[in-house]
Amino acid sequence: MSTIQVPNPTDPELAQRLVLDLLDPDLRGHALAELRKKREMFPDLALLLWHSFGTIIVLLQEIIVVYPVLSPPTLSLLASSRVCNALALLQCVASHPETRSHFLEARIPLYLCSFLQTTSKTRPFEYLRLTSLGIIGALVKADGTEVINFLLQYEFVPLCLHAMTVGSELSKTVATFIIEKIVLDDAGLGYICATADRFFAVGTALAGMVTSMDDKPSPRLLKHIIHCYLRITDNPRGLEALQTCLPTILIDGTFNNLTKDDPPMQQWLQELLVKVRSGKMGGLPPPVLGHMPEGINQRGCYKSLN
Repeated sequence: MSTIQVPNPTDPELAQRLVLDLLDPDLRGHALAELRKKREMFPDLALLLWHSFGTIIVLLQEIIVVYPVLSPPTLSLLASSRVCNALALLQCVASHPETRSHFLEARIPLYLCSFLQTTSKTRPFEYLRLTSLGIIGALVKADGTEVINFLLQYEFVPLCLHAMTVGSELSKTVATFIIEKIVLDDAGLGYICATADRFFAVGTALAGMVTSMDDKPSPRLLKHIIHCYLRITDNPRGLEALQTCLPTILIDGTFNNLTKDDPPMQQWLQELLVKVRSGKMGGLPPPVLGHMPEGINQRGCYKSLN
């Protein structure tokens, strides 16, 4: 009696067959789903995707085809799942050290901008937003100036701030992680503190998330936020501005029970408060930051975004 041979899921030839299937419109949907599901089984999948003929073009086509349903927002859950499968494969390319630079040189992250600009909070759009942020998050994990310079050059900071405003808790967390990695870089910190508009855009997004945590705090998100604030104090302009604009909820002990279970977060918050209090001068942020942008009241504190 004959037996059916089950293919080995870690067989490199399986990955090659699935990548070839991407070129066939009739097999593409299944191949996208299978490659995403099995991508961690193939350590060299990023190399295969990048160097195989036509594959990246196919993945970009999967992205472009949903642009028309972004506005007005009519993206279906099925279409969202399919494009997110393609995005997950691009994240493999963004994560791999041998393909990351090529990924940036081809300016592929620019294809994500339309997804990160959406405002709908429905499940298909949130799924799309989170997966797109995952690609940028994979890039910044490399801790390279090349990535940070790219994100600054092509204005990805406002896109992340937008996600921090409209996204789910998970999207907010990933977007804040990206901002954290940007400000940890000297060029990123200088960029954000160079003008009043940039500083207060970042500050307003951070403050909005902090104040919304009063009822349901997220330890992981709060940790990223505190680290962002702490890093901003390394810039003289940022430090002086935070002396008037640091949210009260970070100062009054609201999160003490939360931070005590996370020693690094507790230490960062203590360092932040010490730095802000030690040089407190009062008054408005320093003139070097420029004019007060819209959204800031005369005390230098954040107005409601609503």
